[in-house]
Amino acid sequence: MSHAKAPLTRRLILAGAGAASLVPLAAHAASAAAIDIEVTAGLQTLFEASPHLRNLLAKSKGVLVFPKITKAGFMIGGMTGDGALRIGGATRGYYNISAASVGIQIGAQTFGYALFMITQSAIDYLDRSEGWQIGGGPSVVALDEAAAGSIDSTTLTQDVYAVSFGQRGLMAGLTLDGSKITRINPR
Repeated sequence: MSHAKAPLTRRLILAGAGAASLVPLAAHAASAAAIDIEVTAGLQTLFEASPHLRNLLAKSKGVLVFPKITKAGFMIGGMTGDGALRIGGATRGYYNISAASVGIQIGAQTFGYALFMITQSAIDYLDRSEGWQIGGGPSVVALDEAAAGSIDSTTLTQDVYAVSFGQRGLMAGLTLDGSKITRINPR
């Protein structure tokens, strides 16, 4: 092998390794019982860290919780996670969130997202859509800790409020834009 080809070969191997590391993420499928346990634990973690979010839950028609989303990438990245829609404390359906990206990125992390569905039309859209691409359909606003604490019935103007929680690892950019939420039927 010539020296001129070695750097290109190394880059291809590294890019392939980064893409291959995402394969186990897509292959993972949890059982309904396991998802329910993780959702309950995720909500407990969220409310312990931010008790004021219980008020947002009380004003919501339901909450779609993805307790453990795994995001990883090296030039080519992706994220995936399973969750459940809870209405009145009961699971009404199971969902997967996933996204792919290409660009300058490196790292891995896990985190959770809770999407508080304020309007019935947001839940109806989720029920009837074959897959909800965030950025299309109901309006979604990501809340940080300070903004979440100031939410009340007069400031709730959007369909869905998203709050991240339980971040572990290091990777830039926690965003939902471009993510697709799809209904799943776990075993």
